[in-house]
Amino acid sequence: EGLTLLRPQSKQPVVANKLKIQDDEPDTEGRVHQLPWSSIVLPEKQPRRYFDEVELEKLAVSIREHGILTPLLVRPKGADQYELVAGERRYRAAKKLELAEVPVLIREMTDDEAVEISLLENLQREDLNPVEETEAILDLLSQRLTMKREAVISLLNRGANRKRKSVQNVLHSPEWRLVEQIFQVIGRFTPQSFRASRLPLLKLPEEILAALQQGKIEYTKAHAISRLNNQQDRESLLENVILNQLSLSQIKQYIQKNKAQTHKPMNKSALQKRLKLAYSKL
Repeated sequence: EGLTLLRPQSKQPVVANKLKIQDDEPDTEGRVHQLPWSSIVLPEKQPRRYFDEVELEKLAVSIREHGILTPLLVRPKGADQYELVAGERRYRAAKKLELAEVPVLIREMTDDEAVEISLLENLQREDLNPVEETEAILDLLSQRLTMKREAVISLLNRGANRKRKSVQNVLHSPEWRLVEQIFQVIGRFTPQSFRASRLPLLKLPEEILAALQQGKIEYTKAHAISRLNNQQDRESLLENVILNQLSLSQIKQYIQKNKAQTHKPMNKSALQKRLKLAYSKL
């Protein structure tokens, strides 16, 4: 339903692949095929880049006991080759188990349709970490608006700046109506909440961004840790948060204490020690 909303009327709906199957019957809408996983290739660009090995192992155990309950979605890609559109976790678990075949649904679709379905499938399943989710939403907006990512971010910023006189022109534009429609399909953000809570993630320091992508910390904690300007202090706090599972309130207390110590006047003895240390290093 969401895909129909987003697709322009001029495009034809995605239809089932008309290839012959093993019993020489024509394929029908929704028919499940069995394909060797070795014939399925991954797309060049994927919304999801980090996979928790523990969770992947749990999925593999479940598949070993019950099989793959939801077929993968693929599209034809050359002779006896199919490109994965949705279901990468199941694909990776099947590969880990070295299954001979996996159940798939085969669909003919364009490159744009494949990217859109892959993005929406991941977003609606909430399979992405906050960074991947943010980038996936920006990629989806970029594709539907035919804008570069920088232009999409600029549009979101202009739509949120209520003080500008030009904001009404933005909010009543066809581009903004499409933006609102896409966020309604995603269902977890408005354009304003996405801009306020998720866009700042892309500006996080590298070490915090990596921890967030790997699922080691929540994005609220990442925001808090990033407020420390000193890189060494940030890395120390980040390590402490991961190791001891510090709460958000504990992180804020640590930051306040750190700022108080930073601004505390240095006595003469401490200053002499610092100068002596600096001199010895020089």
